[in-house]
Amino acid sequence: MEPVSREPVSVVIPTLNEADTIGAVIREIPRAYAADIIVADSGSTDGTQGAARAAGARVIEAGRGYGRACALGAAAAFPVNRVVAFLDGDGADRGDLIGQIAGPVLAGTHDFVIASRTRGKREPGSMLWHQILAGRLAGWGIGALTRVRYSDMCAFRAIDRAALERLSLREMTYGWNIEMQMQAARASLRILEVPMPYRRRAGGASKVAGSLKGTLRAASRIGATFVRVAAGPAPGP
Repeated sequence: MEPVSREPVSVVIPTLNEADTIGAVIREIPRAYAADIIVADSGSTDGTQGAARAAGARVIEAGRGYGRACALGAAAAFPVNRVVAFLDGDGADRGDLIGQIAGPVLAGTHDFVIASRTRGKREPGSMLWHQILAGRLAGWGIGALTRVRYSDMCAFRAIDRAALERLSLREMTYGWNIEMQMQAARASLRILEVPMPYRRRAGGASKVAGSLKGTLRAASRIGATFVRVAAGPAPGP
């Protein structure tokens, strides 16, 4: 087997009860990006951690909270890696296409790259109408504040590590994604949105779209985060 040139990228996957899918998610990531895969687990009880280790990932105990898992996963990244990428553990994100997300950051042309599900080809049923609407409303709101237009709040994204540290993100819940997007725009990072195909989740139930309670809880946290960030100071230089 020929040696693979490893990219200096750490891949963070926040999980909560994704045992049915996490192994396939990890194995789908190309070998060039698979040297440092971190599963930041929020207390799974279904064997997610064991499945992740068996597939070759490092596993850290992150405690509850989507943003907390992302933040702790990023903090655990290998020091030599200068790019941190994020994707969900349910199999919907195209991990085999991670090069399209991380590549522009590695090349130095952009600081922050985010996938757009709404601009890409979606499997039927992969996104509900309120998810699409939420992404468009968030994009409109961020655009009104910063003139940076997003079309989605997709979890699949990559960011320069130094830039991520500069943003000083503090949201530990489902508002993590929108806080990153808002602060990246306010910090004048070089931002790229990439249309990306999106699949239905491969197993399990969505913690957000899977129930009215989950949807309302996530929406309230996203809304509160938007208001807090909009009223607060921009990231420093």
